Amino acid sequence: MNMIMFMLLLSLTLSAILTMLNLWLAQMTPDSEKLSPYECGFDPLGSARLPFSIRFFLVAILFLLFDLEIALLLPLPWAMQLQSPTTTLTWTSTIILLLTLGLTYEWSQGGLEWAE
Repeated sequence: MNMIMFMLLLSLTLSAILTMLNLWLAQMTPDSEKLSPYECGFDPLGSARLPFSIRFFLVAILFLLFDLEIALLLPLPWAMQLQSPTTTLTWTSTIILLLTLGLTYEWSQGGLEWAE
């Protein structure tokens, strides 16, 4: 019973301290950069119909594809403990080969070069 009361008192004290800290931090005056609604570097007062470079989308899609393939490799340390490690090694080699082939294709097509 004594330990429960101690934990309750500790959690209430910590909550009160964090609440006071939050109220104190909220009173600090932010500068004009933090008050700006746009953080992308474009002028928010201009037209919304300006042409947008397709390279931004290409880089984003490439990142998602390669990131997905890397996420497929994450459970490998646990998969190596299965009954057939040769099958796991074959699938791992296939995924890494596809990742390498995709990277070389994008490199040869110039998709990784930002400036022309």
